[in-house]
Amino acid sequence: MNNVKMTVNGKAVSRDVPDTTLLSEFLREDLRLTGTHVGCDTSQCGACVVHVDGRAVKSCTTLAASLDGADVTTIEGIANGGDLHPMQAAFNTHHGLQCGFCTPGMIMSGIDMVNRFQADGKDLTEEAIREELEGNICRCTGYHNIVKAIEDAAGTMADMAKAAE
Repeated sequence: MNNVKMTVNGKAVSRDVPDTTLLSEFLREDLRLTGTHVGCDTSQCGACVVHVDGRAVKSCTTLAASLDGADVTTIEGIANGGDLHPMQAAFNTHHGLQCGFCTPGMIMSGIDMVNRFQADGKDLTEEAIREELEGNICRCTGYHNIVKAIEDAAGTMADMAKAAE
């Protein structure tokens, strides 16, 4: 057993967890944050993506005990009060989901992608988005609307970053 202390969606949490507890289990079972989905348990589908210290991580293969002191953000923690995160809004606008199972992981991956590309001053092209999404599987949409949503959100996020300067 390890006592793990971390910040999850802006709130300090502390729990005793077995050494083998995966972050996805910790979030879903201990904290009841069920927006993080587990589709494969092998890090192939990306439905479990969350942010750890600002970077996308597949929570189904990350041990909770290894994240003592970390800052974790899940899909439940990205909205600003009643306002959707620009990526969530873009997925809604562009119908970037059907069944919705992969959507939390796609959104979290999309936010990470946009943040990294903007930080590096790179253009986020359709080709780059498709390449970056290789670690996320959607069995319903064919990705076209997901790509459009990420492109749209990237513009909104860039505008917000400029306004904050």
